[in-house]
Amino acid sequence: MRRFVLLCAMLLVVVGCTNKEKVTMPENAPDYLQENDFTSINWKDKAVEFGDRAIIGNANKSGVIGANMPSLNTQKWMWHLWGIEGNGNTELTVVGYHRDTETIQPILVDGWSTGLGGPANGADAHSPSSVKIPSSGEWAILLYTNGKYFDTLIYDIQE
Repeated sequence: MRRFVLLCAMLLVVVGCTNKEKVTMPENAPDYLQENDFTSINWKDKAVEFGDRAIIGNANKSGVIGANMPSLNTQKWMWHLWGIEGNGNTELTVVGYHRDTETIQPILVDGWSTGLGGPANGADAHSPSSVKIPSSGEWAILLYTNGKYFDTLIYDIQE
């Protein structure tokens, strides 16, 4: 009987470890997105307001003007990045990941990516854009520069 209980417990552990669903990438997603980028998100690390321009993000790494009143309607956001040169040749890719539905999708109205301009508001690079958040809930916004992971911003969008 003891062996049976031990065998059942081990089976539950094995099933629990192997039954984790893989992240499904959309067919049109950039090929440099990695499953680990999404499975390693720290949902407790919420974006916060910093600086004197109401930038919401991760201080001295990345942030957005316009995210202080997030909406499900199309709106203007200005991305700010520190530690990266925006020279017109730097591409910013913005990827949304919804916590509950585990869906990955572009957030920028015009696709996955936009160009980064030079310094603005104390940041080393910036880019204005139109964004559309498709549904309410917790969103991880993953940022990539020239195809390399840069940062993740966690927003709770309810309206």
